Amino acid sequence: MRAGYGFPVSNEPEQTTEPARRGTVTPRHGRQKRRAGVVFPAIAGVLTMALVLGVGYTAYAYNQLSGGVTIVNAITGKKDKKDDVDGQAQNILLVGDDHRPDNATPEQLAELSTESDGGATNTDTMIVLHISADGSQATMISFPRDSYVDIPDVGKGKLNSAFYYGTLNGGGDTGGAKLLIKTIENLSGLQIDHYVRVSLLGFYQVVKELGPVQVCLNQATNDPYSGVNLPAGKSTLDAKQALSFVRQRHGLPNGDLDRNVRQQYFLSQEARKVTSAGTLLNPVKMGNILKAVGGSIQTDTDLLSLATQLRNLRPANIQSATIPTLGTPTIYVNGSALSIVEVDTVGLPAFVQGLVGAPEAYEKAGRAQPANTSVTVLNGSGVEGAATAAGQVLTSRGFQVAPAGSSATTTTTQVQYPAGQESQAKAIAAAVPGAVAVRTSAVTGVTLVLGTDGKTAKAASEPSATASKPATGSGSGSKATKQATKEPAPKSTDVHNYGTEGTCIN
Repeated sequence: MRAGYGFPVSNEPEQTTEPARRGTVTPRHGRQKRRAGVVFPAIAGVLTMALVLGVGYTAYAYNQLSGGVTIVNAITGKKDKKDDVDGQAQNILLVGDDHRPDNATPEQLAELSTESDGGATNTDTMIVLHISADGSQATMISFPRDSYVDIPDVGKGKLNSAFYYGTLNGGGDTGGAKLLIKTIENLSGLQIDHYVRVSLLGFYQVVKELGPVQVCLNQATNDPYSGVNLPAGKSTLDAKQALSFVRQRHGLPNGDLDRNVRQQYFLSQEARKVTSAGTLLNPVKMGNILKAVGGSIQTDTDLLSLATQLRNLRPANIQSATIPTLGTPTIYVNGSALSIVEVDTVGLPAFVQGLVGAPEAYEKAGRAQPANTSVTVLNGSGVEGAATAAGQVLTSRGFQVAPAGSSATTTTTQVQYPAGQESQAKAIAAAVPGAVAVRTSAVTGVTLVLGTDGKTAKAASEPSATASKPATGSGSGSKATKQATKEPAPKSTDVHNYGTEGTCIN
Protein backbone atom coordinates (compact mmCIF):
# COMPACT_ATOMS: atom_id res chain seq x y z
CA MET A 1 0.00 0.00 0.00
CA ARG A 2 1.27 3.44 -0.88
CA ALA A 3 0.09 6.51 0.93
CA GLY A 4 -1.16 9.75 -0.50
CA TYR A 5 -2.83 11.05 -3.60
CA GLY A 6 -5.06 13.97 -4.26
CA PHE A 7 -6.39 16.84 -6.29
CA PRO A 8 -4.33 19.99 -6.83
CA VAL A 9 -5.54 23.17 -5.20
CA SER A 10 -7.45 25.25 -7.73
CA ASN A 11 -9.65 28.28 -7.89
CA GLU A 12 -11.72 26.66 -10.61
CA PRO A 13 -15.20 25.44 -9.66
CA GLU A 14 -14.41 21.78 -10.23
CA GLN A 15 -11.90 19.34 -11.66
CA THR A 16 -12.11 15.78 -12.88
CA THR A 17 -9.32 13.25 -12.65
CA GLU A 18 -6.89 11.20 -14.67
CA PRO A 19 -7.30 7.40 -14.60
CA ALA A 20 -4.97 5.49 -12.29
CA ARG A 21 -4.47 1.95 -11.14
CA ARG A 22 -6.03 0.98 -7.86
CA GLY A 23 -3.22 0.86 -5.36
CA THR A 24 -1.28 3.54 -7.22
CA VAL A 25 -1.89 6.77 -5.42
CA THR A 26 0.02 9.41 -7.31
CA PRO A 27 -1.39 12.96 -7.30
CA ARG A 28 -4.39 13.26 -9.60
CA HIS A 29 -4.44 16.39 -11.73
CA GLY A 30 -7.33 18.21 -13.37
CA ARG A 31 -8.24 16.91 -16.77
CA GLN A 32 -11.27 18.92 -17.75
CA LYS A 33 -13.09 21.89 -16.34
CA ARG A 34 -16.88 21.87 -16.34
CA ARG A 35 -18.78 25.10 -16.78
CA ALA A 36 -21.46 23.97 -14.37
CA GLY A 37 -19.14 23.75 -11.38
CA VAL A 38 -19.92 21.42 -8.49
CA VAL A 39 -23.09 19.46 -9.13
CA PHE A 40 -25.67 17.81 -6.91
CA PRO A 41 -27.21 14.61 -8.28
CA ALA A 42 -30.58 13.02 -7.86
CA ILE A 43 -30.47 11.53 -4.39
CA ALA A 44 -33.68 13.49 -3.92
CA GLY A 45 -35.30 10.86 -6.12
CA VAL A 46 -34.76 8.20 -3.47
CA LEU A 47 -36.83 10.09 -0.94
CA THR A 48 -39.38 10.88 -3.63
CA MET A 49 -39.77 7.22 -4.48
CA ALA A 50 -39.99 6.15 -0.84
CA LEU A 51 -42.54 8.77 0.13
CA VAL A 52 -44.72 8.04 -2.88
CA LEU A 53 -44.73 4.30 -2.34
CA GLY A 54 -45.45 4.89 1.33
CA VAL A 55 -48.71 6.71 0.73
CA GLY A 56 -50.64 4.23 -1.38
CA TYR A 57 -49.18 4.15 -4.88
CA THR A 58 -47.39 0.84 -4.43
CA ALA A 59 -48.55 -1.23 -7.42
CA TYR A 60 -48.76 1.71 -9.81
CA ALA A 61 -45.45 3.15 -8.68
CA TYR A 62 -43.60 -0.15 -8.92
CA ASN A 63 -44.63 -0.59 -12.55
CA GLN A 64 -43.47 2.94 -13.34
CA LEU A 65 -40.15 2.52 -11.56
CA SER A 66 -38.96 -0.99 -12.25
CA GLY A 67 -38.15 -0.69 -15.96
CA GLY A 68 -35.20 1.69 -15.73
CA VAL A 69 -33.56 0.68 -12.45
CA THR A 70 -30.12 -0.95 -12.57
CA ILE A 71 -29.32 -3.54 -9.88
CA VAL A 72 -25.71 -3.73 -8.64
CA ASN A 73 -24.43 -6.34 -6.20
CA ALA A 74 -23.04 -3.70 -3.81
CA ILE A 75 -24.02 -5.37 -0.51
CA THR A 76 -22.63 -8.86 -0.01
CA GLY A 77 -22.58 -11.25 2.92
CA LYS A 78 -24.66 -11.29 6.08
CA LYS A 79 -24.73 -8.45 8.55
CA ASP A 80 -22.23 -8.82 11.39
CA LYS A 81 -24.52 -8.47 14.39
CA LYS A 82 -21.59 -8.34 16.81
CA ASP A 83 -20.42 -4.99 15.46
CA ASP A 84 -23.81 -3.66 14.40
CA VAL A 85 -24.28 -0.67 16.69
CA ASP A 86 -27.82 0.25 15.63
CA GLY A 87 -29.63 -3.09 15.63
CA GLN A 88 -32.75 -3.24 13.46
CA ALA A 89 -32.31 0.30 12.13
CA GLN A 90 -31.42 0.66 8.45
CA ASN A 91 -28.62 2.66 6.81
CA ILE A 92 -28.93 3.54 3.14
CA LEU A 93 -25.90 5.04 1.42
CA LEU A 94 -27.19 7.66 -1.03
CA VAL A 95 -24.55 8.50 -3.61
CA GLY A 96 -24.69 11.30 -6.15
CA ASP A 97 -21.98 11.45 -8.79
CA ASP A 98 -20.89 13.88 -11.48
CA HIS A 99 -21.31 11.20 -14.13
CA ARG A 100 -23.37 12.10 -17.20
CA PRO A 101 -25.58 9.22 -18.34
CA ASP A 102 -24.71 7.71 -21.71
CA ASN A 103 -28.06 8.80 -23.13
CA ALA A 104 -27.68 12.49 -22.22
CA THR A 105 -28.12 14.53 -25.39
CA PRO A 106 -26.11 17.68 -26.21
CA GLU A 107 -29.33 19.64 -25.75
CA GLN A 108 -29.82 18.21 -22.25
CA LEU A 109 -26.24 18.98 -21.28
CA ALA A 110 -26.60 22.52 -22.58
CA GLU A 111 -29.78 22.94 -20.56
CA LEU A 112 -27.80 21.93 -17.48
CA SER A 113 -25.05 24.44 -18.35
CA THR A 114 -22.52 21.60 -18.50
CA GLU A 115 -20.78 19.34 -21.00
CA SER A 116 -19.62 15.77 -21.39
CA ASP A 117 -17.26 14.74 -18.60
CA GLY A 118 -15.25 12.26 -20.65
CA GLY A 119 -16.40 9.34 -18.52
CA ALA A 120 -14.95 10.52 -15.18
CA THR A 121 -16.75 9.31 -12.08
CA ASN A 122 -16.22 10.90 -8.69
CA THR A 123 -18.93 10.87 -6.06
CA ASP A 124 -19.75 14.47 -5.22
CA THR A 125 -22.52 13.75 -2.72
CA MET A 126 -22.50 11.03 -0.06
CA ILE A 127 -25.26 10.85 2.53
CA VAL A 128 -26.07 8.00 4.89
CA LEU A 129 -29.82 7.96 5.43
CA HIS A 130 -30.27 6.36 8.87
CA ILE A 131 -33.81 5.08 9.39
CA SER A 132 -35.13 4.05 12.79
CA ALA A 133 -36.27 0.46 13.31
CA ASP A 134 -39.96 1.39 12.91
CA GLY A 135 -39.27 3.54 9.85
CA SER A 136 -40.83 6.68 11.33
CA GLN A 137 -37.65 8.73 11.95
CA ALA A 138 -34.60 9.37 9.79
CA THR A 139 -31.33 11.28 9.88
CA MET A 140 -29.37 12.37 6.80
CA ILE A 141 -25.67 12.24 7.72
CA SER A 142 -23.56 14.09 5.14
CA PHE A 143 -19.96 13.13 4.39
CA PRO A 144 -18.11 16.02 2.68
CA ARG A 145 -16.57 14.91 -0.60
CA ASP A 146 -13.15 16.39 0.28
CA SER A 147 -12.89 14.43 3.54
CA TYR A 148 -9.32 13.07 3.73
CA VAL A 149 -9.70 9.48 4.88
CA ASP A 150 -8.25 5.98 4.71
CA ILE A 151 -9.42 4.14 1.58
CA PRO A 152 -8.92 0.37 1.95
CA ASP A 153 -6.11 -1.03 -0.24
CA VAL A 154 -5.42 2.45 -1.62
CA GLY A 155 -4.17 4.70 1.18
CA LYS A 156 -5.07 8.21 2.28
CA GLY A 157 -7.23 10.16 -0.12
CA LYS A 158 -10.34 12.22 -0.65
CA LEU A 159 -13.56 10.36 0.02
CA ASN A 160 -15.03 11.28 -3.36
CA SER A 161 -12.44 9.16 -5.18
CA ALA A 162 -13.08 5.89 -3.33
CA PHE A 163 -15.71 4.89 -5.87
CA TYR A 164 -13.36 5.67 -8.73
CA TYR A 165 -10.58 3.46 -7.35
CA GLY A 166 -13.02 0.61 -6.85
CA THR A 167 -13.94 0.67 -10.53
CA LEU A 168 -10.35 0.03 -11.66
CA ASN A 169 -8.95 -3.30 -12.85
CA GLY A 170 -12.37 -4.54 -13.94
CA GLY A 171 -14.19 -3.59 -10.75
CA GLY A 172 -16.80 -1.54 -12.59
CA ASP A 173 -19.72 0.11 -10.85
CA THR A 174 -20.05 -2.82 -8.43
CA GLY A 175 -16.42 -2.55 -7.37
CA GLY A 176 -16.77 1.20 -6.97
CA ALA A 177 -19.83 0.81 -4.78
CA LYS A 178 -18.19 -1.84 -2.59
CA LEU A 179 -15.04 0.20 -1.97
CA LEU A 180 -17.00 3.34 -1.15
CA ILE A 181 -19.26 1.41 1.22
CA LYS A 182 -16.29 -0.16 2.99
CA THR A 183 -14.62 3.25 3.34
CA ILE A 184 -17.69 4.82 4.92
CA GLU A 185 -18.32 1.83 7.18
CA ASN A 186 -14.76 1.99 8.49
CA LEU A 187 -15.04 5.73 8.98
CA SER A 188 -18.43 5.92 10.69
CA GLY A 189 -18.81 2.63 12.53
CA LEU A 190 -22.20 2.09 10.84
CA GLN A 191 -23.04 -0.91 8.70
CA ILE A 192 -24.55 -0.02 5.34
CA ASP A 193 -27.67 -2.05 4.54
CA HIS A 194 -28.55 -0.64 1.13
CA TYR A 195 -26.97 1.43 -1.61
CA VAL A 196 -28.48 3.90 -4.08
CA ARG A 197 -26.54 5.85 -6.72
CA VAL A 198 -28.03 8.49 -8.96
CA SER A 199 -26.83 10.94 -11.61
CA LEU A 200 -26.85 14.64 -12.38
CA LEU A 201 -29.36 14.29 -15.19
CA GLY A 202 -31.65 12.27 -12.92
CA PHE A 203 -31.77 15.06 -10.36
CA TYR A 204 -32.66 17.61 -13.00
CA GLN A 205 -35.41 15.43 -14.46
CA VAL A 206 -36.96 14.68 -11.07
CA VAL A 207 -37.09 18.35 -10.08
CA LYS A 208 -38.36 19.33 -13.52
CA GLU A 209 -41.25 16.89 -13.25
CA LEU A 210 -41.96 17.75 -9.63
CA GLY A 211 -42.34 21.42 -10.44
CA PRO A 212 -41.12 24.57 -8.66
CA VAL A 213 -39.79 24.10 -5.12
CA GLN A 214 -39.80 26.93 -2.59
CA VAL A 215 -36.72 27.77 -0.53
CA CYS A 216 -35.99 30.50 1.99
CA LEU A 217 -32.70 32.28 2.68
CA ASN A 218 -31.84 34.52 5.62
CA GLN A 219 -29.63 36.61 3.35
CA ALA A 220 -29.20 37.17 -0.37
CA THR A 221 -26.65 35.12 -2.30
CA ASN A 222 -24.96 35.50 -5.69
CA ASP A 223 -22.42 32.95 -6.95
CA PRO A 224 -21.36 33.20 -10.61
CA TYR A 225 -19.68 29.77 -10.47
CA SER A 226 -22.89 27.86 -9.74
CA GLY A 227 -25.22 30.46 -11.24
CA VAL A 228 -27.27 30.96 -8.08
CA ASN A 229 -28.61 34.50 -7.60
CA LEU A 230 -31.34 34.70 -4.97
CA PRO A 231 -32.66 37.43 -2.68
CA ALA A 232 -33.20 37.14 1.04
CA GLY A 233 -36.52 35.56 1.91
CA LYS A 234 -38.58 33.06 -0.07
CA SER A 235 -37.82 32.07 -3.66
CA THR A 236 -39.45 29.56 -5.97
CA LEU A 237 -36.89 27.54 -7.96
CA ASP A 238 -37.29 25.76 -11.26
CA ALA A 239 -35.09 22.74 -12.05
CA LYS A 240 -32.15 24.76 -13.39
CA GLN A 241 -32.22 27.16 -10.41
CA ALA A 242 -32.45 24.20 -8.04
CA LEU A 243 -29.31 22.71 -9.56
CA SER A 244 -27.49 26.01 -8.99
CA PHE A 245 -28.80 26.25 -5.44
CA VAL A 246 -27.61 22.83 -4.27
CA ARG A 247 -24.17 22.98 -5.90
CA GLN A 248 -23.18 26.38 -4.47
CA ARG A 249 -20.00 26.44 -2.40
CA HIS A 250 -18.35 29.73 -3.40
CA GLY A 251 -19.46 32.70 -1.33
CA LEU A 252 -20.42 30.51 1.64
CA PRO A 253 -18.42 30.89 4.88
CA ASN A 254 -17.61 27.18 5.14
CA GLY A 255 -17.47 26.22 1.46
CA ASP A 256 -18.30 22.55 0.88
CA LEU A 257 -19.51 22.15 4.46
CA ASP A 258 -22.18 24.80 3.89
CA ARG A 259 -23.01 23.18 0.57
CA ASN A 260 -23.98 20.09 2.56
CA VAL A 261 -26.50 22.28 4.38
CA ARG A 262 -27.89 23.45 1.02
CA GLN A 263 -28.33 19.83 -0.05
CA GLN A 264 -29.94 18.68 3.20
CA TYR A 265 -32.33 21.62 3.18
CA PHE A 266 -33.38 21.15 -0.44
CA LEU A 267 -33.98 17.42 0.04
CA SER A 268 -36.24 18.14 3.00
CA GLN A 269 -38.17 20.84 1.14
CA GLU A 270 -38.52 18.60 -1.91
CA ALA A 271 -39.87 15.83 0.30
CA ARG A 272 -42.52 18.27 1.56
CA LYS A 273 -43.46 19.05 -2.04
CA VAL A 274 -43.78 15.35 -2.91
CA THR A 275 -46.22 14.72 -0.06
CA SER A 276 -48.37 17.76 -0.82
CA ALA A 277 -51.89 17.10 -2.04
CA GLY A 278 -51.20 18.87 -5.34
CA THR A 279 -48.55 16.30 -6.20
CA LEU A 280 -50.02 13.11 -4.77
CA LEU A 281 -53.45 13.66 -6.31
CA ASN A 282 -52.09 14.27 -9.80
CA PRO A 283 -51.57 10.84 -11.43
CA VAL A 284 -49.91 12.28 -14.55
CA LYS A 285 -47.39 14.23 -12.49
CA MET A 286 -46.74 11.23 -10.25
CA GLY A 287 -46.15 8.96 -13.23
CA ASN A 288 -43.65 11.37 -14.78
CA ILE A 289 -41.79 11.79 -11.46
CA LEU A 290 -41.52 8.06 -10.91
CA LYS A 291 -40.26 7.44 -14.44
CA ALA A 292 -37.57 10.07 -13.91
CA VAL A 293 -36.57 8.44 -10.62
CA GLY A 294 -36.47 4.92 -11.99
CA GLY A 295 -34.39 5.87 -15.00
CA SER A 296 -31.57 7.40 -12.96
CA ILE A 297 -30.98 4.92 -10.13
CA GLN A 298 -28.54 2.11 -9.40
CA THR A 299 -29.33 0.11 -6.26
CA ASP A 300 -28.58 -3.20 -4.58
CA THR A 301 -32.25 -4.05 -3.98
CA ASP A 302 -35.60 -3.73 -5.67
CA LEU A 303 -37.23 -0.38 -5.04
CA LEU A 304 -40.43 -1.82 -3.63
CA SER A 305 -38.52 -3.46 -0.78
CA LEU A 306 -36.56 -0.28 -0.16
CA ALA A 307 -39.68 1.88 -0.10
CA THR A 308 -41.47 -0.52 2.24
CA GLN A 309 -38.79 0.17 4.86
CA LEU A 310 -39.49 3.90 4.54
CA ARG A 311 -43.29 3.72 4.41
CA ASN A 312 -43.79 5.53 7.74
CA LEU A 313 -41.30 8.30 7.03
CA ARG A 314 -42.52 11.89 6.69
CA PRO A 315 -40.55 15.08 5.92
CA ALA A 316 -41.03 16.59 9.37
CA ASN A 317 -39.34 13.52 10.86
CA ILE A 318 -36.14 13.82 8.79
CA GLN A 319 -33.24 15.54 10.55
CA SER A 320 -29.90 16.50 9.05
CA ALA A 321 -26.31 16.48 10.28
CA THR A 322 -22.75 16.63 8.94
CA ILE A 323 -19.88 14.55 10.29
CA PRO A 324 -17.49 16.33 12.71
CA THR A 325 -14.46 17.99 11.17
CA LEU A 326 -11.31 19.67 12.48
CA GLY A 327 -10.73 22.21 9.73
CA THR A 328 -10.01 22.61 6.02
CA PRO A 329 -6.21 22.76 5.76
CA THR A 330 -3.98 22.63 2.68
CA ILE A 331 -1.52 19.76 2.84
CA TYR A 332 1.23 18.62 0.46
CA VAL A 333 1.24 15.14 -1.06
CA ASN A 334 4.27 14.17 -3.17
CA GLY A 335 4.98 17.87 -3.63
CA SER A 336 1.46 18.82 -4.74
CA ALA A 337 -0.77 21.15 -2.72
CA LEU A 338 -4.03 19.53 -1.67
CA SER A 339 -6.98 21.27 -0.04
CA ILE A 340 -8.87 18.83 2.21
CA VAL A 341 -11.51 18.54 4.89
CA GLU A 342 -9.84 17.13 8.00
CA VAL A 343 -12.25 14.68 9.61
CA ASP A 344 -12.41 14.02 13.33
CA THR A 345 -11.96 10.32 12.62
CA VAL A 346 -11.55 9.40 16.28
CA GLY A 347 -14.68 11.26 17.36
CA LEU A 348 -16.86 10.34 14.38
CA PRO A 349 -18.19 7.02 15.77
CA ALA A 350 -19.15 8.84 18.98
CA PHE A 351 -20.93 11.51 16.96
CA VAL A 352 -22.81 8.87 14.98
CA GLN A 353 -23.80 7.03 18.12
CA GLY A 354 -25.12 10.29 19.55
CA LEU A 355 -27.45 10.40 16.55
CA VAL A 356 -28.53 6.75 16.43
CA GLY A 357 -28.50 5.97 20.17
CA ALA A 358 -26.51 3.55 22.30
CA PRO A 359 -26.63 -0.18 21.47
CA GLU A 360 -29.29 -2.14 23.31
CA ALA A 361 -26.65 -4.29 25.05
CA TYR A 362 -25.08 -1.19 26.58
CA GLU A 363 -28.42 0.15 27.78
CA LYS A 364 -29.22 -3.14 29.52
CA ALA A 365 -25.77 -3.72 31.05
CA GLY A 366 -25.07 -3.17 34.72
CA ARG A 367 -22.02 -1.26 35.93
CA ALA A 368 -18.90 -3.28 36.71
CA GLN A 369 -16.84 -2.69 39.84
CA PRO A 370 -13.64 -0.65 39.38
CA ALA A 371 -11.45 -3.54 40.57
CA ASN A 372 -12.87 -5.67 37.74
CA THR A 373 -12.33 -3.00 35.08
CA SER A 374 -9.15 -2.47 33.08
CA VAL A 375 -8.73 0.66 30.99
CA THR A 376 -6.20 2.33 28.72
CA VAL A 377 -6.19 6.15 28.61
CA LEU A 378 -5.22 7.92 25.38
CA ASN A 379 -4.64 11.64 24.99
CA GLY A 380 -6.46 13.19 22.03
CA SER A 381 -6.98 16.53 23.76
CA GLY A 382 -3.77 18.26 22.77
CA VAL A 383 -3.10 19.04 26.44
CA GLU A 384 0.23 17.63 27.58
CA GLY A 385 -0.04 15.16 30.45
CA ALA A 386 -3.85 14.92 30.32
CA ALA A 387 -3.88 11.13 29.89
CA THR A 388 -1.43 10.56 32.73
CA ALA A 389 -3.46 12.77 35.06
CA ALA A 390 -6.71 11.01 34.16
CA GLY A 391 -5.05 7.63 34.67
CA GLN A 392 -3.93 8.63 38.15
CA VAL A 393 -7.47 9.63 39.09
CA LEU A 394 -8.87 6.35 37.79
CA THR A 395 -6.19 4.39 39.68
CA SER A 396 -7.16 6.18 42.87
CA ARG A 397 -10.73 5.03 42.30
CA GLY A 398 -9.66 1.39 42.05
CA PHE A 399 -9.55 0.86 38.29
CA GLN A 400 -6.81 -1.19 36.66
CA VAL A 401 -5.06 1.40 34.46
CA ALA A 402 -2.53 0.63 31.73
CA PRO A 403 0.28 3.09 30.85
CA ALA A 404 -1.03 6.24 29.14
CA GLY A 405 -0.77 6.70 25.40
CA SER A 406 -1.64 9.19 22.68
CA SER A 407 -4.38 9.47 20.06
CA ALA A 408 -5.11 11.65 17.07
CA THR A 409 -6.86 14.86 18.10
CA THR A 410 -10.59 14.53 18.65
CA THR A 411 -13.25 16.92 19.88
CA THR A 412 -15.22 14.33 21.86
CA THR A 413 -14.08 12.49 24.98
CA GLN A 414 -15.24 8.90 24.63
CA VAL A 415 -15.10 5.47 26.20
CA GLN A 416 -14.40 2.99 23.42
CA TYR A 417 -15.17 -0.66 24.09
CA PRO A 418 -15.55 -3.93 22.17
CA ALA A 419 -18.77 -5.92 22.20
CA GLY A 420 -19.06 -7.86 25.46
CA GLN A 421 -17.44 -5.23 27.69
CA GLU A 422 -20.47 -2.99 28.15
CA SER A 423 -20.42 -3.22 31.96
CA GLN A 424 -16.78 -2.17 32.17
CA ALA A 425 -17.40 0.70 29.74
CA LYS A 426 -20.29 1.89 31.91
CA ALA A 427 -18.03 1.96 34.94
CA ILE A 428 -15.50 4.19 33.18
CA ALA A 429 -18.21 6.41 31.69
CA ALA A 430 -19.59 6.99 35.18
CA ALA A 431 -16.16 8.18 36.31
CA VAL A 432 -15.79 10.55 33.34
CA PRO A 433 -18.95 12.71 33.25
CA GLY A 434 -19.91 13.65 29.73
CA ALA A 435 -17.84 10.97 27.99
CA VAL A 436 -19.65 9.08 25.25
CA ALA A 437 -19.49 5.29 25.34
CA VAL A 438 -18.80 3.91 21.83
CA ARG A 439 -18.82 0.27 20.80
CA THR A 440 -16.18 -0.41 18.18
CA SER A 441 -14.13 -3.27 16.81
CA ALA A 442 -11.11 -0.94 16.68
CA VAL A 443 -10.20 -1.76 20.31
CA THR A 444 -9.78 -5.01 22.21
CA GLY A 445 -10.37 -3.52 25.66
CA VAL A 446 -12.00 -0.49 27.27
CA THR A 447 -10.18 2.66 26.16
CA LEU A 448 -10.74 6.20 27.40
CA VAL A 449 -9.88 8.75 24.70
CA LEU A 450 -9.66 12.32 26.00
CA GLY A 451 -10.92 15.02 23.63
CA THR A 452 -10.63 18.78 23.29
CA ASP A 453 -14.00 19.18 25.04
CA GLY A 454 -12.07 19.09 28.35
CA LYS A 455 -13.97 16.20 29.93
CA THR A 456 -11.82 13.94 32.09
CA ALA A 457 -11.89 11.52 35.03
CA LYS A 458 -13.21 12.92 38.32
CA ALA A 459 -12.19 11.88 41.80
CA ALA A 460 -14.84 9.96 43.71
CA SER A 461 -15.31 12.85 46.15
CA GLU A 462 -16.24 15.31 43.39
CA PRO A 463 -20.00 15.80 43.02
CA SER A 464 -19.91 15.44 39.22
CA ALA A 465 -18.33 12.01 39.54
CA THR A 466 -21.05 10.70 41.84
CA ALA A 467 -24.02 12.53 40.36
CA SER A 468 -25.45 9.34 38.91
CA LYS A 469 -25.97 7.89 42.40
CA PRO A 470 -29.42 8.24 44.00
CA ALA A 471 -29.76 11.66 45.56
CA THR A 472 -30.74 12.22 49.17
CA GLY A 473 -32.84 14.98 50.60
CA SER A 474 -35.75 16.85 49.05
CA GLY A 475 -37.38 16.24 45.70
CA SER A 476 -35.78 19.38 44.33
CA GLY A 477 -32.36 17.94 45.11
CA SER A 478 -33.17 14.82 43.12
CA LYS A 479 -34.26 16.88 40.16
CA ALA A 480 -31.06 18.92 40.21
CA THR A 481 -28.94 15.79 40.27
CA LYS A 482 -30.74 14.35 37.26
CA GLN A 483 -30.20 17.53 35.29
CA ALA A 484 -26.49 17.61 36.18
CA THR A 485 -25.87 14.12 34.80
CA LYS A 486 -27.71 14.60 31.53
CA GLU A 487 -25.23 15.40 28.77
CA PRO A 488 -26.09 16.56 25.26
CA ALA A 489 -25.42 14.25 22.36
CA PRO A 490 -22.05 14.88 20.67
CA LYS A 491 -22.26 17.02 17.57
CA SER A 492 -20.09 18.91 15.13
CA THR A 493 -22.71 21.08 13.52
CA ASP A 494 -26.17 21.40 15.01
CA VAL A 495 -28.61 18.68 14.09
CA HIS A 496 -31.38 20.36 12.11
CA ASN A 497 -34.87 19.57 10.92
CA TYR A 498 -35.32 21.33 7.60
CA GLY A 499 -38.58 19.61 6.69
CA THR A 500 -40.94 21.99 8.52
CA GLU A 501 -42.80 24.81 6.79
CA GLY A 502 -41.22 28.26 6.91
CA THR A 503 -37.68 27.08 7.67
CA CYS A 504 -34.96 29.39 6.32
CA ILE A 505 -31.19 28.87 6.10
CA ASN A 506 -28.18 31.14 5.67
